[in-house]
Amino acid sequence: MKNISELERIVAKFDEQLKPVATRSFDFNDPEWITKLSKTPDPLDETGTRSEMETLLIEVTDHYAICDSETRRVIRSIFQKYDSVAWAATFSKAPTTSEGIRRQLLLFSILDQGRDTRDAILWLQDISTRAKSAGIQVKPILEEVAGFSSEMNKYGMGSTKSLLLNAC
Repeated sequence: MKNISELERIVAKFDEQLKPVATRSFDFNDPEWITKLSKTPDPLDETGTRSEMETLLIEVTDHYAICDSETRRVIRSIFQKYDSVAWAATFSKAPTTSEGIRRQLLLFSILDQGRDTRDAILWLQDISTRAKSAGIQVKPILEEVAGFSSEMNKYGMGSTKSLLLNAC
């Protein structure tokens, strides 16, 4: 990632590719909808963007951890603007090391609760559970990433920073 303008250009390109998948609807009146949904491929695999997206997410999380607070705010706003990318932004492997947990939590901070705090809380609980199961001391990582995170209470359930600190 050379600069923020380049990041936005790349994210916009991915968003265009992912939008048809992210906005696809399912007939929830169909008794087989759960089966059909479970058989759909991962959005990054379906669009053939997994490798490039994971490379981008590694670069963005690395930069997010060292940049100033204004740049972090802009990065969060890019992922909010391009919501299909935010919706699909994942790593293919579950984290099993402290660096992997840290990277997941940095992505959590970047996505800044996404569209729903409840989903963010469940994701945060999953990350914390995985860390504890792997014997990783997650509290210092949560505290570090909280320091990078937004203090805005977007949906009335607390800021991303407070969610991270409450998970300690």
